[in-house]
Amino acid sequence: MVAWRAAGLNYVRYSQIAAQVVRQCTKGGANVKKPQATLKTTAWENGKMVSKSQ
Repeated sequence: MVAWRAAGLNYVRYSQIAAQVVRQCTKGGANVKKPQATLKTTAWENGKMVSKSQ
């Protein structure tokens, strides 16, 4: 006997639960914070560094 049938579920309910779990798993990956990008600029005049900012 199939496990979902032994648990008292029909196939439609079993597939709904499985789809919900898959959606939750894939949604969690999207909520991961991405690292912020940094930009470093340096101004140069006549071959010498003038100012430095981050």
